[in-house]
Amino acid sequence: MTVRVWVNGRLRGAEPSLSALDHGLTVGDGAFETLKIVDGEPFALNRHAERLDRSLAGLGLPLADHGVIADGVTAVLGAGDLIPFGRLRYTVTAGVGPLGSDRTATDSSGLTYVVTAGEQARPPESGAVVVVPWTRNERSATAGLKTTSYADNVIALAFARQRGASEAIFGNTRGELCEGTGSNVFVVVDGTIVTPPAHSGALEGITRALTIEWCREDGLAVEERALPLEVLRTADEVFITSSTRDVLAVHAVDDRELRPGSVTARAAKIFAERSAEDRDP
Repeated sequence: MTVRVWVNGRLRGAEPSLSALDHGLTVGDGAFETLKIVDGEPFALNRHAERLDRSLAGLGLPLADHGVIADGVTAVLGAGDLIPFGRLRYTVTAGVGPLGSDRTATDSSGLTYVVTAGEQARPPESGAVVVVPWTRNERSATAGLKTTSYADNVIALAFARQRGASEAIFGNTRGELCEGTGSNVFVVVDGTIVTPPAHSGALEGITRALTIEWCREDGLAVEERALPLEVLRTADEVFITSSTRDVLAVHAVDDRELRPGSVTARAAKIFAERSAEDRDP
């Protein structure tokens, strides 16, 4: 599948695009956002831009120049045929730096900007998840930030794939339910939708926030509160949310089979309808 690539003002093909000394490569010093593309348009642009700013601030990096990112988005979306459904990702790194953890970027001009876009398959009707034996550290310096340091997620997702699942679920150091490698997790208990709060260490996903807002506006009971990891063994329903999955029912947690339920179906319907009405809510 072809991926369109734009780096620091230029559309790129297969030629080299980054310095070998870029801090995003040498130490994973950067942040990124992934957006859904529908009919050639990115979804929730402003919310993603605001979260990028929070991640860069949390890393101690200069804020990005969003005009530069907008140029990259326009370039990749216009570089070929309209993308009916796909993934747009933009990454901002600390730029060229020393071979160590010190950095030299002092303002937005020293940052590296990468924007990519490509078509992908639409999500299935449901998915299976696996709980992994590793934890999220809710007291980590990067807790709640969407950084390019993704090794934990790569390992966890490979663990899940080897067991026939499409997502891995982490607990935190307190034994509480936290999040997936690239998703937020929700459970339904006695008709109420519940999801871990930010202080669990989970990233506050854009789709997560919209799901909470829109479901509440439609009359569903939604709570953010700490949950034991074992709730996945007893919850009536489980679903996950992410930029390219929207609201996805879970039909299996480890060896526990689940029937996607009516509350999940209603949440998915609400999200589909509201997101179709407004591409930048």
